[in-house]
Order: sequence, then C-alpha cells, then structure tokens
Amino acid sequence: LMFGVLIPPPGYNLDTTTEIARSIETEIRPLLKSVSGPQESEGGPPKIDRFFFVARRSLTFLGAAAVNPARVAELKPILQEPVFREPGTFAIINQRSIFGRGIGGGRKIELDVSGPELETILATALAATGRILQVLPLQEGHQFRPNPGLELGAPEVRVLPDRIRLADNGVTPIELGEAIDTFNDGLRVVEVTVGNSRIDLMLKGPVDKISATQGVGNLPVVTKDGKILPVSSVADVQMTAGPTAIRHRERMRTVTLEVVPSASLPLEQAIQILEEKVVQPLRAQGLPPGVRLNITGTADKLTETWNHMVGDLIVAMIIVYLVMAILFESFVYPLVIMLAVPMAAAGGVAGIATLNMFYFQALDMLTLLGFVILIGIVVNNAILLVHQTLYHLRHDGMGVTDSIIEATRNRIRPIFMSTLTSVFGMLPLVLFPGAGSELYRGLGSVVVGGLSLSALLTLLVVPPMLTLVVGPLEMRAKARAQAREAARKAAARKRKARRGAAPAE
Repeated sequence: LMFGVLIPPPGYNLDTTTEIARSIETEIRPLLKSVSGPQESEGGPPKIDRFFFVARRSLTFLGAAAVNPARVAELKPILQEPVFREPGTFAIINQRSIFGRGIGGGRKIELDVSGPELETILATALAATGRILQVLPLQEGHQFRPNPGLELGAPEVRVLPDRIRLADNGVTPIELGEAIDTFNDGLRVVEVTVGNSRIDLMLKGPVDKISATQGVGNLPVVTKDGKILPVSSVADVQMTAGPTAIRHRERMRTVTLEVVPSASLPLEQAIQILEEKVVQPLRAQGLPPGVRLNITGTADKLTETWNHMVGDLIVAMIIVYLVMAILFESFVYPLVIMLAVPMAAAGGVAGIATLNMFYFQALDMLTLLGFVILIGIVVNNAILLVHQTLYHLRHDGMGVTDSIIEATRNRIRPIFMSTLTSVFGMLPLVLFPGAGSELYRGLGSVVVGGLSLSALLTLLVVPPMLTLVVGPLEMRAKARAQAREAARKAAARKRKARRGAAPAE
C-alpha cells in the first residue's frame, strides 16, 4: 500500500481540497483495474487495484494499492506528479513500513523549530524551509511538509480586555472571558448527578443571535450593578489570522519541518546534510531570542538504534571469544579463530554491494542484523581446523606442520558442504522478488557474501596463523604438563618414603 498526506495552502476550504483530491483521482483513473482491466502492458506503469482519499479542510489523506504487489513502489511518482503541480501544496507519499510509524515510515527526519513567540518561530521556519528545499530539492525525489503550516491562514478573533474600562464598570477579565465563553462553546457551571451518571451542567447563550464573526463585539456583558454592556465597550475586538494548528514540544510552541529523503540517499547522510547546511548556518547567523532548532524523529531513533547495534556486536564477539577460550583452555586459539569475523564482514559488505548493482538496498537495521548473525556462524569453520589440528598433535603424535596439513585436508570437505548448504538456503531470500522481499533481501545478501568469502579466506589465513602459534603454545603446555607430572611423582616418592620410615621407627 502507498499512503500520502497532502497539506494545501492556508485558507483552502473543504470544497477546494476535495477538488484537488478528485483531480488526482481523475488523472490516475486510466490506471485503475476497474477502468482498464488488471492486465499490465510491458514497460508500462503499474495498474492500481484500489484508490481512496479523505479530504479535510487542513489536509487530505490518500492511499493506493497496486495490482502487482511487487510494483507498489512505482506508484509513488505517479501520485506525486499531480500533487506537486498544485501551487503551495506540500505532500509526503510513501510505502508504509512494517517497522515504521506514521506516513514517513522509518525515514522521516523532523526539524523542530521551537520558541516562545509564534512570529519568530514562523520566520525561522521559513528560513529553514528555503535552505532545506535547496539542499534536498523535491525534483530529486525528496519530500517535505511543515507541521503545522508556515502561514497564519486561519481567521482569528482576538478580544483584548481594556483593564481601565473593565475597572470602571466593575467587571474583571475573568468575568469577561466567562461571558464570551457562554455565547461561544458554553460555560460549565457545575457537575450534576442524573441517575447513575454525572454530567456537566452548561450555561449557553442563544446561538442564532450572531451571524457574523464581527458580532463578537456585540455580545452582552452584565456588570455588578445590573447594566448590560457590549463586549466592544470594555475590550478591543481585533480580526486577525492565526495558525491552522497549535503544536507544542516540551511546553514550547513548535513548528516541525518533516523531511523524507529519497531512497537513494542514506538516512545518516541526509541528517548530516541538514545539520551542516541548514541548522549550523542558521545558528551562525543568529537565532531570535528563545528560538531553538533540534533534529528529532528518526534521527534520534537512528542514533539510539545504532548505539544499541554497536553494543550488540561487541557483546556478541566477547561472548563467542569467552566460550571458545573455555573450550580450548587458551586465550590465543580463540584469537586465531576470531580472524574469520573481519573476513566475513568484508564478504557481507561485498554481498550487499553486489545486490545494489541490481536492486537498491539500504543498509538498514535488518541488514546490520546479518553481521551479528555472521559472528556466530563463520567461526565454525575455523573451530573445525583448530580442533582437528590439536587432536592430531596431542593424540596422534604428529608434528605441527603435518597436523595442520592433515586437519586442513580432512576438514575442507565438511567446511564447503556446510557453507554451500547455508549459501543455497539463503539464496532464495536474495534472488526471489515479491511482496516483502525488501525486508530480508539485505540480510540474505550479507549472510551469503560473508559465508562465501569467509569459507575461502579461512582456509588461506587460519592454517598459516596456526603454524606461528601452535608450536610455541603446545611446547609450553607440554613443558607445564611435564613439570606437573614430575612434581606429582616427586610428591608420590616423598609420601612413599614417609610410609616406609614410619614402621622402622
């Protein structure tokens, strides 16, 4: 499914936003399955199975589904083209991610412009918008929308109390506000019990007495001595424009600039571009008092997830190393075995690079998970070589060189059998397209590339390393064993001598 949010310029009414949505529907109508059939022409655009829109005054929500799920990503430019032709309209159209939230999915970057005064916030947000559209232009597939809008497009009536006139008539600002609320949304007087329910008792004035916005100044205000005065006699009524919505972050008014970079631009690089070419220049020019710029949203989640992933990689390597140190009763042999990990990492990078020659695949967190999986898999081949070498050396009485050669000769077949089994088991994840294939294609390419390269390089690197460390380590271990055996025999002779001396006494 492809979902999108359209934000029209401020001041558009419901009829206008509905007309925009219907124009999009009219333009894509020839691609609807119900109009032209489900058959797709070779090299033509994908057919649309379903299309819908929900129009509101401030935004329009739309969605489309492709007849062929594998081609749903191709609907994005088809929907974007008529949207971007509408002047002043911002939109974000994306395929929803299983692991993402919101329309922007997992690639949405949020630049929060916060401050105490709305006017300075909007001025800073407009300056940031100009820079964003320069460094990440919409023509290159990037998407952008402000939340809320950047213009004061909502009509607003402001009632500014005149404290002198209020005091002259014995009316407080609170009483003035309550009088206006009574003729607006109603004033809650008390909570009453009706049966088993508690409901609010509301005081409301007649709603048919004011037919125009300017009539707010004619609302009645009752003074303490019983006089009835219009609001305009104790306050200034101003017609102005306000924001289409009020948004707060950390108790401060905020305008959020949402950016979704194109699929070809890595998310980390997009965050760096915004930081270096938007945020830092604006800070260098000087921000208005109290205004702050913060990159949040996916940027925070990316940093947090990356830190967790790095920690997981380190913990996985430490656990694998300690387990092998216990099994081999040595801290050196596990180091030789762990040489397979960087070789597997290089193979994983080569695998995803090869995949990107045919299909675009970002280095997402599922793909990084493939590197964690490799740590526990690729050490198996090196473990086979080291274990078999030590067996020939300790139990068969063979020399160091002969043990390594014989171990390599005996274990090369099981190594390639297990590697080929794993590689061919993972290849369908990489080669077969289909709905959802973008989730596991990167992980499969990393595992396939890492296993393949590691199997070859392990046979080239581990045996030479064993020739350097096995001889000295085994000689030292043999010397320690002989020393322990000599000490044990000496202790036995002493005990025997004591037992022989006791009867003689």
